[in-house]
Amino acid sequence: MSRARVAGAARTVVKVGSSSLTSRGQLDPARLDLIVEALAARHLAGQQVVLVSSGAIAAGIGPLGLKARPRDLATQQAAASVGQLLLAERYAASFARYGLTVGQVLLTADDLHRRGHYRNADSTLERLLALGVIPIVNENDTVATHEIRFGDNDRLAALVAHLVHADALVLLSDVDGLYTGQPGRPGSEFVAEVTSMAELAEVDVSRSGSHVGSGGMATKIDAAAIATSEGISVLLAATSSIDAALAGTAGTYFHPAGDRSASRLFWLRHATTPRGRVALDAGAVAAVIGRRMSLLPAGVTGVEGEFYSGEPVELVDPDGLAVARGLVGYDAADLPALLGRKTADLPAEFRREVVHRDDLVVL
Repeated sequence: MSRARVAGAARTVVKVGSSSLTSRGQLDPARLDLIVEALAARHLAGQQVVLVSSGAIAAGIGPLGLKARPRDLATQQAAASVGQLLLAERYAASFARYGLTVGQVLLTADDLHRRGHYRNADSTLERLLALGVIPIVNENDTVATHEIRFGDNDRLAALVAHLVHADALVLLSDVDGLYTGQPGRPGSEFVAEVTSMAELAEVDVSRSGSHVGSGGMATKIDAAAIATSEGISVLLAATSSIDAALAGTAGTYFHPAGDRSASRLFWLRHATTPRGRVALDAGAVAAVIGRRMSLLPAGVTGVEGEFYSGEPVELVDPDGLAVARGLVGYDAADLPALLGRKTADLPAEFRREVVHRDDLVVL
């Protein structure tokens, strides 16, 4: 099957980077129309498409008279505010040429970190697809903070691919695939297929994103790792080769390496940000990791951070290595008095797990 899985995918998430949509700091209608033409053809052929599009900040650079992507947060948010409107209008007009309707879905990391918001995003996207609408997802850069400085839409695309139960994820950018080093340099070879992420140990992913984007090759590999671990085929290719990419004949193909996990466990592993750390002794590590048991107060040796019951925390072994993530059953302020104590010796209101096994995922 391999690459044929991309061509035959019933539902595909396609991510487009800022540099693929803009020219000289402004939206490039010809580039955008080329992308829309390919996605419209796939949709009209009966295959569902979700578009994850960067470009809001980049689209606002020209209209605001800026010379380059702003560095300060306030100006980034201002550019996103202007650019997101232009981007949405242009997509709507371009897809309308084919009689297709689009829906804008703006997300922040918090929308995926919070379980309730995560489910709501899932419901919205599913309903849009059922109605024949093409969802266009972007990070809500107008109100986002940390995400603008360090986030990227490659990871967002991988999370959305699992969220909508996609069969394939296509990452489009200004490079035609993965290389062992910087493209064009002596000794740098094109990587046509990746069957295991372990194969990439010798690949140089140090190159940063473009002058208008925020991502780079490392973020694309991270996104591929997330998606393939959930049984989703991934293709990395140049936007200029979008037709061949959707046909599975261009770019670098990442083979699925796992089976789709339960939505709750995927959310816990990939879409949450730990609010603190809980240190385990060796016996607790063996019980939690080896025997998949709940974490009890007796196995806890230390607590870091400020968190409340129900929030995600990292579980670390005696060497400080994160071995699991879970939803904690206590506030951080309550745990120090319980450390190392047997459940039977605790007051009745504290006779419960620190992290229940159903709320825990091994890393």
